[in-house]
Amino acid sequence: MNENQTNYNNESITSLKGADRVRLRPSVIFGSDGLEGCQHSIFEILSNSIDEAREGFGSLIEVKRYQDHSVSVKDYGRGIPVDFNSKEGRYNWELVFCELYAGGKYQNNSGENYEFSLGLNGLGTCATQYSSAYMDTVIHRDGYCYTLHFEKGENIGGLKKEPTNDVTGTEIKWLPDKDVFTNIDVSLSFFQDILKKQAIVNAGLTFILYDEETDSSFTYVYNNGIQDYLQELNAGKGFTEVQYYEQETKGRDREDKPEYKLKFQVAFCFNNEVNLLEYYHNSSFLEYGGSPDKAVKNAFVFAIDKYLKANALYKKEEKKITFSDIEDSLILVINSFSTVTSYENQTKKSITNKFIQDAITEYLRHQLEIYFIENKVEADKIAAQILANKRSRETAEKTRVNIRKKLTGNIDMNNRVEKFVNCRSKDITKREIYIVEGDSALGACKLGRDAEFQAIIPIRGKILNCLKADYNKIFNNDIITDILKVLGCGVEMKSKHSNINSFDLEQLRWNKIIICTDADVDGFQIRTLILTMLYRLVPTLIKEKKVFIAESPLYEITCGKDTYFAYSDSEKNSITAKLKNKKYKINRSKGLGENQPEMMWETTMNPETRRLILVSEDGAEKTQQKFELLLGENLKGRKEFIETEGYRYLDLSDLS
Repeated sequence: MNENQTNYNNESITSLKGADRVRLRPSVIFGSDGLEGCQHSIFEILSNSIDEAREGFGSLIEVKRYQDHSVSVKDYGRGIPVDFNSKEGRYNWELVFCELYAGGKYQNNSGENYEFSLGLNGLGTCATQYSSAYMDTVIHRDGYCYTLHFEKGENIGGLKKEPTNDVTGTEIKWLPDKDVFTNIDVSLSFFQDILKKQAIVNAGLTFILYDEETDSSFTYVYNNGIQDYLQELNAGKGFTEVQYYEQETKGRDREDKPEYKLKFQVAFCFNNEVNLLEYYHNSSFLEYGGSPDKAVKNAFVFAIDKYLKANALYKKEEKKITFSDIEDSLILVINSFSTVTSYENQTKKSITNKFIQDAITEYLRHQLEIYFIENKVEADKIAAQILANKRSRETAEKTRVNIRKKLTGNIDMNNRVEKFVNCRSKDITKREIYIVEGDSALGACKLGRDAEFQAIIPIRGKILNCLKADYNKIFNNDIITDILKVLGCGVEMKSKHSNINSFDLEQLRWNKIIICTDADVDGFQIRTLILTMLYRLVPTLIKEKKVFIAESPLYEITCGKDTYFAYSDSEKNSITAKLKNKKYKINRSKGLGENQPEMMWETTMNPETRRLILVSEDGAEKTQQKFELLLGENLKGRKEFIETEGYRYLDLSDLS
């Protein structure tokens, strides 16, 4: 037993006081001591200004992001009360900025202030002040301008108060403290995203963002809230019109709990190019949903399943739809407000109110039933698409299971993959797999390799063009499935409605995947088809710099007992220029299968002398476009490319 254990006594118990309650344990309040926590501290200040505007005080909020990572939020509300509070016997600024669990939003169910507020717990403003390197506040109210300055959770200089005009509002500027958060570099995109979201769910409220780093400004306003947002997303792409409903009601989560108010807005449409589910409660974006998400899943599955059964649209003994079949084609936003809210925690990413879930479920079930009756054409379109999604998902799942069966296997695949030649080493960091062209190249490479760490698999015949073929055809191709078996890492696949990915980079059995083909037209085509296969089925291998091309020499130049290899015409010219006063002979390099083992080792397989070209993801978009142009379905584009660019490649015909 060490000394510290023996000294554990009554004096060992301590409590954090003042700013240390947040500064030493920020994740308790903000959910994280990293970037996410810092971002949430910003939202805490922003949410107070939003609450003011929702109460009808101010319709503009200005946010500034500074180069030094400081932030300011300015509103035109009533201004935070900071003067002396006779009821509490203290100044309000002490309660608001220096006291956890103090605020003006505890009576929101009694109809006094802030009925539908983001802030509930009296934590946000104080916690953000405590976690700041400094915070400056300027407050206009009651004909006075009040200013406060804080440093690392401590007030400096007290409250300053001067007469001013009738303008009201609050401006807070602060710098998140690096001593509290591990990262305070909050990106411009975070501010853009959060202000856009708040504009969407607070109809008519204008947010202006100024970014000092880029010297640019952005304005966000949706006059009709989520209706405008849905119209924006659905424009010209959806196969139904946007439906919008709103409802106000009252209820309780349990019989012995107080009754509270609930109002909510729902907007949705069906679209095959965009799918989106977003939930907001009292303006807080519910990343994990909770009650409204459960309500939507229940109501949509119930209503659409009922319609499919009523119209005999299921096939005999067909399984019932799931919500994932609906979600694939659904754009939906719910914006709800309640005077009593049960958040999972202070970060407000999910709510748990039972009454909210039940009320939205019942209302949506009823509204969807009416919608389907009154809009038969749209209802039939929805039903047909959901069934198509379902059947696509089921087909994809079967494909995934079949692929897994085909590709799983023992690491010793000598008897499972035809003509595969393994290496001895089990060390993944050293193992290399050569994908070679044909049986003759297999023989030369097998004799020329280092069997300790170099394995070989030959391509038997012409490989399938994976950009043109569907997955079923691809995985019925023995060459492709054998290569994937040997690689061992599965495949990366996404169908339109389902992710059937079975890829795992950790299962890759090789440090390098090396494509080795002849330096002629056929060899180039086979190389391109192998790259196309890897690009479509395992693109991460390219991203992770695992794929290489082995350069084969074009010319063999002999001068007496010396042999030189040239990999291009320019290299050939350079070598012959040095040999101009000597007698030499130039031979076109043979195909891989005709090379002697010694030559294969020296030119193609010896890590000390070979030339490998890394297949890079740089310009992946251009590569994709070129692959799809030359190997895809765009016949017209391919013809135009050959007509305009084909002359550049005519000399390749001389290589055969």
